Order: sequence, then C-alpha cells, then structure tokens
Amino acid sequence: MKMKGKPQAKQYVIYSRKSKFTGKGESIENQIELCRQYIAMHFGEDAAENVLVYEDEGFSGGNLERPQFKKMMKDSQKIAFAAIVVYRLDRISRNIGDFAKLIEDLGDRHIDFISIREQFDTSSPMGRAMMYIASVFSQLERETIAERIRDNMHELSKTGRWLGGTTPTGYASESLSSVTVDGKVKKACKLKPIPEEIQLVKTIFEVFMETGSLSKTDRYLLEHRCVTKRGKQFTRFAIRGILTNPVYMIADETAYQYLKENNVDLFAERSEFDGKHGIMAYNRTLQRPGKANQIRPMEEWIVAVGKHPGIIAGSDWVRVQAMLDVNKSKSYRRPRSNVALLSGLLRCGECGDYMRPKLTNRRTADGELIYTYMCSTKERSHGTVCSMKNCNGNTLDAKIIEEIRKLSADKETLARLLAQTKKVISGSKEGYDAELALLKEKHAETEDRIKRLVESLSVASDTSAKYVMEQIDELHRESETQQARLSELEALTEQSRMLHQEFAFHQEMIESFANAVDSATLEEKRRLLRTIVKKVVWDGKNAYVYLFAEDGEADLPPIEQPMYPLGEDSE
Repeated sequence: MKMKGKPQAKQYVIYSRKSKFTGKGESIENQIELCRQYIAMHFGEDAAENVLVYEDEGFSGGNLERPQFKKMMKDSQKIAFAAIVVYRLDRISRNIGDFAKLIEDLGDRHIDFISIREQFDTSSPMGRAMMYIASVFSQLERETIAERIRDNMHELSKTGRWLGGTTPTGYASESLSSVTVDGKVKKACKLKPIPEEIQLVKTIFEVFMETGSLSKTDRYLLEHRCVTKRGKQFTRFAIRGILTNPVYMIADETAYQYLKENNVDLFAERSEFDGKHGIMAYNRTLQRPGKANQIRPMEEWIVAVGKHPGIIAGSDWVRVQAMLDVNKSKSYRRPRSNVALLSGLLRCGECGDYMRPKLTNRRTADGELIYTYMCSTKERSHGTVCSMKNCNGNTLDAKIIEEIRKLSADKETLARLLAQTKKVISGSKEGYDAELALLKEKHAETEDRIKRLVESLSVASDTSAKYVMEQIDELHRESETQQARLSELEALTEQSRMLHQEFAFHQEMIESFANAVDSATLEEKRRLLRTIVKKVVWDGKNAYVYLFAEDGEADLPPIEQPMYPLGEDSE
C-alpha cells in the first residue's frame, strides 16, 4: 500500500516597495526584515526562513503596474501562497479601486493579506473591514497631495515664470528677482530669446504652413543642415513638438479665444493678452517612469501669459494645429518589411544613418516580394543630403547568411580572426595586470606607513604629533589616489575578461550557425544574426560585416554588390 506524502506547507510571501532609490528610513531591506520577523513570531521560524520575497524599487504606489508585483501575482496561480505580508498598507497600493480588486482576488484564492504596521489581517472579518477603511484614507492622502501640487501650480502660473527643465528651442532660462508664492519666497526664472534659434523656429512654422507636410519640413531642415540644440538632426517627432508647443504663440485675441474654447484652466485676464508676450502652459505633459511623455487633454492644462516674447501670431499657431489634425492620418510611418533580416544592423557608408527595408511591388522568380535597403537620411531628404545607392535586400541577406555559414565551417579562419582580435585585447590586459600588481604593492606599503605613524602618535610629543598628523594626511591623500586608480584598473581588467568570454560565446554561436540557421524561422534568423553580427556597412558597391567589434576592420571579406533581378535600383 502506497502511503500518501505529507502535504506541502503553504508559502508565506513578503512584498516590499519603495518609490525612490534610497537606502534610508523605510528602505526595502528594513521592510523585508520587519516582515520576516513578524512571520517568524506568528507562523514559525521555518515559515520565515523559506519565505518568498518580491521587491519593487523606484515605483509609485499609484497603480499596480510594477514588474515584481505582477510576477508575484502570476506566481500565486502556480504556488500555494498562505499569505502576502507587507510592512505598510500603501506598499501595495494607494488606489482604493486597485486595492479592493486585489483583496477580492486574493480572497478567491484563499490567500490572506497582512499589513504589520496597521496590524491588519484579512483572515478576520474585522481585519478586512479595517483594511478597506485604511485604504480609503491612503487614497485620500494621495489625492490631497495631488490637489496641493495643482494648487501650488496654479499660484506659480500666475507669475508666468519658467519652472525649470529643458528649455524649448528658441529660448534659454534667465534668473529674475524672487517671487512670493503661497507665502514663500521662491527663485523666479523667465525664458530669454536666443535670436538664431528663434529664427529657426519661425522657419519651421513658415515651411510647414507653406507645404502642409511634416515630411517636406523635415526635408527642408535636412537640406539646409539645420540641427537641434544638441547638434543633432531634427526628427518628425521633434518638429511636431515645436509646432504644437503653445510657448511660441503670441498672447493675442485669437490665442485668448482659442484657449477659452478649448476649456483650459486659464489664469490670465483678457487684458493680459497684449499681442506681445508668449503663452506658458503648465501641467501639459503626462510624465511616467519608463514611458514616453504624453500630451494631456487641453482641459487639464494650466495656462498663463508668460514673461517671454511670443513669436508666432495666434492665428498662425491655431492654423498650424488644424493642419496637423488633418494630417494625422497621413503622418510619417517608417517603412517596414516583415521579411528583412538586417534591420538595425545595416548602416549607410556615406552618412552613417541606418538603412531601412522598403518593399517593392516586384517578386523574385521564387515568388518572394523584392525589398531594398534605403538610407533613412536619403529617403527623408529625397536624395539631396545623402545619395547612397539602394541595396537589394533579398540578395544581401542571403549572401551574408552564406558568408557566415562558410565561416562556421572554416574553423581555421574563425580561429585566426579571433586570435587577431584577442591579441589586441590581451596586450592591453597584460599592461593593466602589470600596473595593477605594482600598484597593489605600493598601496599596501602606503597603508602600512599610515598604520605605523598612527601607532607612533601614542608616544609622540605635542610638537612631533602635529608633524606626524601632517604626514598621515598626506599619505591618506596618496592612498585615496592609489585606490581610485586600483578601482579603475580592476574595472578595465574585468572588462577585458568579459570580452574574452564574449568572444568565446561568439565562437560557439558562429560554429553552430550552419546547423541552426537552416531550421530557424524568420524571426529566429533575425535574433541569430543580432547575436553574431555587430554591424554591416554598405558603401554602394560592397557590404562590410563586423562580427567582433564595430571599430577596426571588417571581419568578413567584402560582399559584392547584389545584382537586382530586373537590373534596377528601386527607389
């Protein structure tokens, strides 16, 4: 007769969250330790020792979109949880809706929820009731804080000042005399025009109003070598950002009517719209960690007349918004292909920009759609900034696969390529190792001298003690310099070691490439290539493949220009 095994004990779980990366106060480590002690006291040492821990640091309690929290809830479907223990209620959520749903969900799975700070335990009816009450107050606190922030923003908006951050193109931040907000004196700034940038912004508006096209505006900026504040090419996203920013709109009658019609929270009298100053829009963007900023609906904006001069007439700015709305359906979409293998790897040899796949209407003899790789800058500028010849994607992809397949079978050539690269790295590592050994010896001597001097202080006279302390201070400075260089050398040595490991991995991947690629799906081939290939450079005639490093010489022989099936370079 087969005996039944002892039923597996249910798992206790600790969840901790901290919205900021700090090691102070209620740190994640402290939260976990306090929860562990609670579990040991109430459920036994075994439960505390075998506890599962889920930690989210740098995430707000405003919602449940946190990676470790989501993992915990997914695991609860596979593992028998006895209870989830938190240090404080708001570690889970400050949102009553989210919290109520969570408690209901845990209850359906017979998982208790315990908050040790508030001494709440959902295993009892009173505990569940008190939990809901506390959650209500937690959400109320959060909404009160949010309202306080908004009220403060209202007060700040009345000053029309710049609140800080990256200034919009055309302006720099200039300090003003302090202003009084909510009874407190605060430093004030305003936007100061930068003439050359102001002219560029005017040009962007003029070109767009003339052409009605973001693409044509982008092309104009490329052709005229216009760049952003940081010296980079404009993107369509950046152009749209300038065209939609109300900071450039002159506060005139048209601007006033437009803002009123769109129900913005307007903190300015009609008389302040003097036809000179610009608009300051607060609370305009929704900023969330890990996500791109989003423009809030206009009724959530807090708007005032700024201290800076506006540059675009209200009628023109409003006209531009209408044009952009009409053009939304025709907005730029990067050409994509569901068959290309080298997206994100292939670079233009003329300008250095990425080459993107473009599907044609033609097919190969096998019935496959023919696609070409075109330089992004060439496409955006219609060939005026970059004139790189397009490349036949079908043929180039196939040829690169074939060349790596050959290398996979040619162990001698692969070993030689690896040896050449390793030689360069090894030379550097040997130098680092030699310096590291010598420096460690010197640093040990310095520390020993400091130790001896410290010991001598116990018998030194007042006069000599001063001299000894000066020596100790000097040696301390020397020791710190040595330690900094030691850390630097150890990092470089570790980097070299990691590179060797990376090359070993590369070698293994290339050697197995021939067997893997034949049975791989299209997506698997893409992933396989990205594992092996650093980059590919196209010069209009040949493609150069870099396997081990992006700098230096290409690792594979030049791949000659793929011939087009119909003898044409599709544009």
